[in-house]
Amino acid sequence: MQKGLLEVPKGKGLILFDGYCNLCNGAVQFIIKRDPKEHFRFSSLSWPPAQTLLEKHREFGEVDSILLFEDGELYQKSTAALKIAGRLSGLWPLMKVFFIVPRFLRDLVYDFIARNRYRWFGKKDTCMMPEKKVDHLFIEG
Repeated sequence: MQKGLLEVPKGKGLILFDGYCNLCNGAVQFIIKRDPKEHFRFSSLSWPPAQTLLEKHREFGEVDSILLFEDGELYQKSTAALKIAGRLSGLWPLMKVFFIVPRFLRDLVYDFIARNRYRWFGKKDTCMMPEKKVDHLFIEG
């Protein structure tokens, strides 16, 4: 694992996720498998680098969403998910067509899933730790 938020290589995206959530951990594994150019780096929301970044972006308040930090901008909820999909291999970039749906509608669906994710997918007692072969993609404190 890399140390510190400032080590995110220029031109790469940083995904902040709930490391205790099974759905979120599955999403991270899904992204890694479809990101052959290793565009994305990852940090659990509970790790210090993520907390430092969130302190600088207090407009997000209490975060209950996947976040994408890319090109100096921080994206959340459905916008983050669609931007991430746009960088993946295969047909996933076609998901960007959903940008035509107003954000408040996309985020209603996102929020419904987020509110129910622990009940539907479960929760880990400890934060996810990456496998050795991909631990260079993770930034921890």
